[in-house]
Amino acid sequence: MSSVSQEQLLEAGCHFGHLTRKWNPKMAPYIFMEQDGIHIIDLNKTAHKLDEAASAVRNMVKAGRKILFVATKKQAKEIIKEVASEMNMPHATERWLGGMLTNFATVRKSIKKMQTIDKMATDGTYANINKKEKLMLEREKAKLSKVLGGIADMSRLPSALFIVDVKREHLAVAEAIKLNIPTIAMVDTNSDPTNIDFPIPSNDDSSKSIKLIVDVIVKAIEEGQLDRKKEKDSAELEKSKSEKEASSAAEA
Repeated sequence: MSSVSQEQLLEAGCHFGHLTRKWNPKMAPYIFMEQDGIHIIDLNKTAHKLDEAASAVRNMVKAGRKILFVATKKQAKEIIKEVASEMNMPHATERWLGGMLTNFATVRKSIKKMQTIDKMATDGTYANINKKEKLMLEREKAKLSKVLGGIADMSRLPSALFIVDVKREHLAVAEAIKLNIPTIAMVDTNSDPTNIDFPIPSNDDSSKSIKLIVDVIVKAIEEGQLDRKKEKDSAELEKSKSEKEASSAAEA
């Protein structure tokens, strides 16, 4: 059964593409028709591709993996920041820092610097430095936090990227491809879906459309986390049972 109905997709405006003159011909398989100079996305394909993406996300999360959410456009960034924080997933919503993945070791150093300044504010170091130095550190922390705050807890490369607007986030897509990191993305009619592992043909300019697609992905994350917890609990129960049996056998 589909995780979202065509009525819901229609209501959210997921079917509205770009002006026909702005289209990418590689999106042809996902276009249903043209209406008043605008391409209309085939919602049958959207629902099918969304289910595929959700299934992949659920399996990744079940395996204990992290998905990096990427969206810097104003219609998407607040939605993404909120859900990624709730789901304990990393996110990049201010700007894509070149080398965020391909030069991850250097990015980790910047994160460490940000965390060090944080620590200085609480361990008494601030009391021993002058006002000017304190101000400089605060500015540096604010600058680093704006770009790197969403990935501060990302100690290793993510297992996948969820992207809103692959045309805008082409740098993130390029780095993921270079490192063979799977990509899941909302792809509008002006974009190239061929280099995305799990493309979801949909309107990536409307906050309503973005929210609906993201909600399905979030549900898949929750299900994956639940699956993982069940597996862990089951394994612990088995272990406890085996230990009891071994203990009873030893006593006998």
